[in-house]
Amino acid sequence: MSTPTTPQVPRMPTEDGDIWRLSVDRYEAMVLAGVITVNDRVELLEGVMVNKMSKSPAHVTATLLIEDVLRQLVPSGWSVRTEQPIRLDDSEPEPDGVVARGTSRTFAGRHPAPAEIPLVIEVADSSLRRDREDKRRIYARNGITVYWIVNVVDRIVDVYTGPSGPTAITPDYASLTTYRPGDTVPVVLAGTVVGNVKVDDLLP
Repeated sequence: MSTPTTPQVPRMPTEDGDIWRLSVDRYEAMVLAGVITVNDRVELLEGVMVNKMSKSPAHVTATLLIEDVLRQLVPSGWSVRTEQPIRLDDSEPEPDGVVARGTSRTFAGRHPAPAEIPLVIEVADSSLRRDREDKRRIYARNGITVYWIVNVVDRIVDVYTGPSGPTAITPDYASLTTYRPGDTVPVVLAGTVVGNVKVDDLLP
């Protein structure tokens, strides 16, 4: 286990200091009004609408593998969501994988909130820097207990635990464990290990 390096950027970097930031409420209102559609391929990160990264075949395959594996492990009372929004303090990302407390019907009128999300997963290839820096900071600030980065380029799975919450000047996770092919990753929900996943089963 090692301590992760603290990112140097405290907020989403922008070239224009006068950029207009959106609240999550306003962003969701724009989605409901049809101003933002699924064809726009954007997500809200720290008040800024950013383009979602294009997905390679390896990225798509890893996302499908994650979904297959988690659906076999997650017990009743939890749901597995892929590439769907979650509602955070000033962000509404669409992680490649999420385990949330409740069924699909639980979220018919809203997106899952941090207290309902024990595990978030991002698949990283071209998105690696954003996942390691911006999204890591966002998830740590919101108290997401466990954050996985399935790195399909380096063929490793980084597991971050011990989120700082919003009090740190630069939110981060206290610890990082890196798993490699041949290793197994524990799936922890609300402090309980519900199963183990082979790294080889997550990588394309």
